[in-house]
Amino acid sequence: MSSSEESDPLRHFGAAPSAGEIEEMGRRVLASLPAEFMVRCSNVALRVEEFADEETLADMDIDDPFELAGLYRGVPLTERGHDDPTGLDIVFLYRRAILDWWAEDNVPLEQLIRHLVVHEIGHHFGYSDAEMDAVENMAE
Repeated sequence: MSSSEESDPLRHFGAAPSAGEIEEMGRRVLASLPAEFMVRCSNVALRVEEFADEETLADMDIDDPFELAGLYRGVPLTERGHDDPTGLDIVFLYRRAILDWWAEDNVPLEQLIRHLVVHEIGHHFGYSDAEMDAVENMAE
């Protein structure tokens, strides 16, 4: 071992972020989004769970729960009629899948959460991937 390795302090590793901490990161992302984007998100809730439930995974034909890190559930604005009730739309963030993705991609967790929240809400608006990327860049 070299002398620089001996003198470099190890990082301190605590517990993995909790569902509450991931939810707070998601809420901070929401608060950082452009006003014109957020004014249309008044009926979108954010919910963090460990994994997607079995029914959701089956509906999406996903065998491994680690393959689904986020999900928008609701009726996208592009599919609502003028007489449709405005129900609550939910963006789900799946904590364990997010942490697995984070460990593999070597990006800041906050950046990953921002990506997920923007892309899931983007589905609510019917945005293209390019439009969602532009909103994500504005939220940085």
